[in-house]
Amino acid sequence: MATDVCAVCGKPLAARAGRTGRGSVYCSAACRQKAYRERRQPQGLTVQGLIDDIGRRAGQLAPQPVDALYSTVTELSESVARLRRVARTVRDTTQAAAGDSVTADPVTQLPEAAPVTHLTETEFGALTEQYRREIQVHCYRMTGSYDESEDLVQETFLRAWRARDGFQGRASARTWLYRIATNTSLDLLRRTARRPQRYEPVPGMNHGEGEPPSRITWLQPYPDDETPLTEEHEQPESAAVSRETLELVLLAAIQHLPPRQRAALVLRDALGMTAAETAEALETSVASVNSALQRARPTLRAHLPRERSDWRATVPTEAQQAVLDRYMAAVGRLDFAAMAELLTEDVTLTMPPNPFWFVGRDAIIDFVRVSLDPASPMFLGHWRSLPTRANGQQAAAHYVRRPDTSVYRAQVLDVLRFTDHGHGDRIAEITSFEPHLFPAFGLPLRL
Repeated sequence: MATDVCAVCGKPLAARAGRTGRGSVYCSAACRQKAYRERRQPQGLTVQGLIDDIGRRAGQLAPQPVDALYSTVTELSESVARLRRVARTVRDTTQAAAGDSVTADPVTQLPEAAPVTHLTETEFGALTEQYRREIQVHCYRMTGSYDESEDLVQETFLRAWRARDGFQGRASARTWLYRIATNTSLDLLRRTARRPQRYEPVPGMNHGEGEPPSRITWLQPYPDDETPLTEEHEQPESAAVSRETLELVLLAAIQHLPPRQRAALVLRDALGMTAAETAEALETSVASVNSALQRARPTLRAHLPRERSDWRATVPTEAQQAVLDRYMAAVGRLDFAAMAELLTEDVTLTMPPNPFWFVGRDAIIDFVRVSLDPASPMFLGHWRSLPTRANGQQAAAHYVRRPDTSVYRAQVLDVLRFTDHGHGDRIAEITSFEPHLFPAFGLPLRL
């Protein structure tokens, strides 16, 4: 039955006049995420449960049929990887906090809002594993750096272990961890005191005619989940959050906000926390949170592209996948004309942390021709590309085989933003990253 109000907050839903398709029952991504959390709280996770699961899956292994073997091995490897992360968390936190007193109680199932004061090391590892990915996503939103988000997760769990005696169970363990992760991220942002700058011209380089874009040297991509997104009400919370609030153009805009405004915006608009919960996490007042949001939201909008005005990320389409395929094929053929056809006239290319930037199709083609044209004295070699996804966007992982070699080596990861100005989907922005994060995307460093 159709409804005119949000199922979570009761606010009116946007009018759907002239629109087709299934209507939403939520007014925002935050309300949808909150509803998902209420429907599907994380299941109690125990180390013994993981061990039992691994044993059960190992017992199901059989060489035939091959499809079943592959499926079972995949599930088994995921369980082993999860147990390994729990064990690593336990090892790292207890080694770093060697002076803490620990009681070796039997492992038991931990309810969502249970007090953390009597946790053993393995119980603590199981608890943190439930929230590892979403806490890392939160740290990534705050910093824009995948490498830093990994470090911040470890620091968050270490602080949580040391502060477990101060947790009285008044809030959920999830809220408690978010509070620690937020303050850990804020500490990093205060230490670094970094702000986006404008790119400067590089002598002898044709950058095009447009204004220099913002230079965010620490910006890095974030790998998408391997699990495909399904219907809205079935989406895992982490995947829904990734789609709505991890797109690179949004991450770049967030980096322009002062740390506390950034934290208030992420906690309220991305995570859907109440003003009171946000104020508690930031150890401030509700009035201060609302004031920070009033300043943060216009700043965010000012740094988004003209066609964007909110958090809502564009969903990759089949047409965009076709453009990605043509883009990779053109790179493989070293076909500059085909590349140019896929770019908008005012396309931008940036390469954080490097100082190179280009605005406009002609400037980009002139730049790539130097290293991709076999007749050029600076010819880099022949290319192969693999499709991937980063930050909810289409991406291409490029490999190059240098002259007189036989191996394609990881070279660059291009994250693409598309737009349609009435002539079909075209690439409006390319953000190129160095290849050290290929393994985080499940990509090999050599082909």
